[in-house]
Amino acid sequence: MNAVQSLKKLLGLKPRISREQAMAAFTRRYASFKELLQANADLAGIMASLNAAQRGERSLETSQVRKEARRAIVQSERMATCLNDISNQRHQDLNTAVEALGARIEHELEQHTRGDVTSLTLPLSEVDASMAYSVGGKNANLGELRNMLDMPVPRGFAITIQAGILLLLQSSGLFKNIHLTLRAVDPDDPASIREASARVEQLIVDAPVPEEVGGALLRAWDESFGGGDAVAALRSSAIAEDGVQSFAGQYRSILGVTRQTLLPSFKKVVASLFSPRAMTYRASHGYTLEASGMGLCCLEMVRAKAAGVAFSRHPVDLRSNCVLINGLWGLGEMVVDGSGTPDQWLVSRATRKITRETIAHKEARLVLVRRGETVESEVVDVPEALRDVPCLSREQVERLAAMALELERHYQYPQDLEWAVDEDDQIILLQTRPMGLDSTAAESAAPALKHMRPLLSGADVAAKGVGCGPVVPVQPDEDLTHFPEGAVMLMQHSSPNAMTAMQRAAAIIAETGSLTGHMASICREFGVPTLMNLAGATNQLTPGQVVTVDALSGRVFDGEVPELLALRLSRRQPRADTPALVLLRRVAPYILPLHLVDPQSALFSPANCTSLHDVMRYAHELSYSEMFLLSDCLSENCAGGAASRLVCSVPLDLYIIDLGGGLKNPEAATATPEEVTSVPFRHVLGGMLNPAVQAKGPRPVNMSGFLSVMGQAMIGGNQHGGERFGDRSYAIVSDRYLNFSSRVGYHYAILDTWCGDTLSKNYIRFEFAGGAAGNEQRARRVRCIGLILTELGFTVVVTGDRIRARYQKYPKLELCSRLDQLGRLLIMTRQMDMLMVNDEAVQAYAAKFLNGEYH
Repeated sequence: MNAVQSLKKLLGLKPRISREQAMAAFTRRYASFKELLQANADLAGIMASLNAAQRGERSLETSQVRKEARRAIVQSERMATCLNDISNQRHQDLNTAVEALGARIEHELEQHTRGDVTSLTLPLSEVDASMAYSVGGKNANLGELRNMLDMPVPRGFAITIQAGILLLLQSSGLFKNIHLTLRAVDPDDPASIREASARVEQLIVDAPVPEEVGGALLRAWDESFGGGDAVAALRSSAIAEDGVQSFAGQYRSILGVTRQTLLPSFKKVVASLFSPRAMTYRASHGYTLEASGMGLCCLEMVRAKAAGVAFSRHPVDLRSNCVLINGLWGLGEMVVDGSGTPDQWLVSRATRKITRETIAHKEARLVLVRRGETVESEVVDVPEALRDVPCLSREQVERLAAMALELERHYQYPQDLEWAVDEDDQIILLQTRPMGLDSTAAESAAPALKHMRPLLSGADVAAKGVGCGPVVPVQPDEDLTHFPEGAVMLMQHSSPNAMTAMQRAAAIIAETGSLTGHMASICREFGVPTLMNLAGATNQLTPGQVVTVDALSGRVFDGEVPELLALRLSRRQPRADTPALVLLRRVAPYILPLHLVDPQSALFSPANCTSLHDVMRYAHELSYSEMFLLSDCLSENCAGGAASRLVCSVPLDLYIIDLGGGLKNPEAATATPEEVTSVPFRHVLGGMLNPAVQAKGPRPVNMSGFLSVMGQAMIGGNQHGGERFGDRSYAIVSDRYLNFSSRVGYHYAILDTWCGDTLSKNYIRFEFAGGAAGNEQRARRVRCIGLILTELGFTVVVTGDRIRARYQKYPKLELCSRLDQLGRLLIMTRQMDMLMVNDEAVQAYAAKFLNGEYH
């Protein structure tokens, strides 16, 4: 080290670096920022695709789910790496979070699709929804409840379709006789179907159970129930049952099965594949009469105090927003077959509270009675004291409703579930399946309603549906804890903060927003009808006005529109539980949900990123903050020859560093406004150089304000980091980017913006602080600036003499307009603190600025 370098080190001076070194440092940081924005856009597209697949709006194969999930991991890794490149590796914890999430997702992806199962029985602990083609729909759903959702189901085991096939194939001549009998059936002749059915069922009942099958069933019984006096229900679990077509009630269920009656009961249930109504049902839904895919579900019978059914949506009243629960004392068969009048509850989907309770007079109940080696169900009298008493407590009703809604969210479709309450008052789920809803309305377009004129139209649909309620305007960062139930949320701009009240909203309207942004993803996840990019909504809709939001065609109508409300709860038919959908459900919790919605919260950290969506949100938010600080690394030493001095009438010592596409001649020592090609900087300069803003003679100065400023300056007060008149200002620019650091007197302003054609990338961040006046005058000045920026649509936070403002995800033209206004504001703030002599001046000066009066 030579003497000059030693002296510089001793004095704390940094060595001057070359233009190439300076430009390399800036360019590398800017390139990482650009790459992060692109990765954010790519990841948003992947999540929109997976969301659509989960909702049934597009089809994905298993290989595509794997590919998209892995692409999501890669894009998240890319965002984390770029954020660290921008910040000098200050966010290594984010890399750790992505690595952990990626490992969890890979673990699920590496679980091979089970496909056909050769075992004759399986414990429910080894069954999930991907195995519907091997164990039937009922078993697959029960395994999913137990193993994926940790919900209470009875002990039991699945008898696979392979066992039923062996029964039909290994019994001498059985399959051939069945086939010959069915060939002679006329599907349109009910008598022909009945005759064939009776013959086939008798053939199966008379056939011996193959030794291999019988041994497997008895071993599974012993392993599941430990032998003894267990009593089970043997239910059909056929291919497609409890799936797209429910096959509800078409196959046989046998209650009160014991170990001694297991094998003959098995044959009777398999034989019900060929019952008259089952064959008729198959024919009417396009299934072949010969279909022989029958699995069985053997479940220990719950000693039920009460039982019944629950529907996560009202099965009849499309306008109801309630879970419907029916129940009776004893076993639930009297509810299912309609032989008993049940108690009924309606529970609000929004508040989870009971809205209506109807208690029936219950004289009979179904119970199990053991007679020797057999157990049979029997109708007995309900004790007098219980006949008019609800069969469920209010807490049990609300717990059941919560289960129904959780199942609907998991399966992405309204569910019909059977439940029982055991002798310990514990709720046990016996099965779940998709509800049968009319899909015709959902598949068709919204009605034209030519007799009605919409208040607003032409919006982008972010989440489909129809909602109706009173309009409640909200601010993007407002506390929405008390947002009213069933209201229509009206926002100037989309914000993930809306999630706190989203499930209470009937619909959401945002004047602007990105269809692939965070809030749109959450709206689709929660199924809240949402419109975005609806110009004029906040001016044309009044608080309390009842409107119908048509998030099918992008319209808003005044009042209630019955023709639209009838579509409100329609759903397209669910698809079968394919291996692809099951795999998607396994990985989706690690990819799609968004939990980090408030950047100001202490929980907004890499340690709390529990999904890739959280990673995306964190990296995106922090990238703005890091780029905002870009000018902090500037000094005359580090800028070197990288900067071009701006030559114009702007009263700043302003230097420009071009990262690409910002200046016509980036290597020139000077530049004029005409040589600026950066879109955002050109508009800021346009505002600063606007003739109306330029001083026309001495500015009016309030003498007391002037003396206050001079007094503070003389004693060196209020100097932020040694700032003073004459400090250099810098503009770091590209064709679409600007980081503008302005130091004028004892205050500073930083403006950071991306202004391009992609709405989701666009933003402005602005910060202003300091001044040479007293504390009170400086505070008034930032309040005045805050009033101006709020009126221009910025989200504003004022703390003491510092103001922070943001404006993001708006179209390019809107950003350009705001940047021009910020340019004017930067000029006008130079002596504003001298004018802030009282609180009235705050309002007066803001009003003058907004009216274009700058002098």
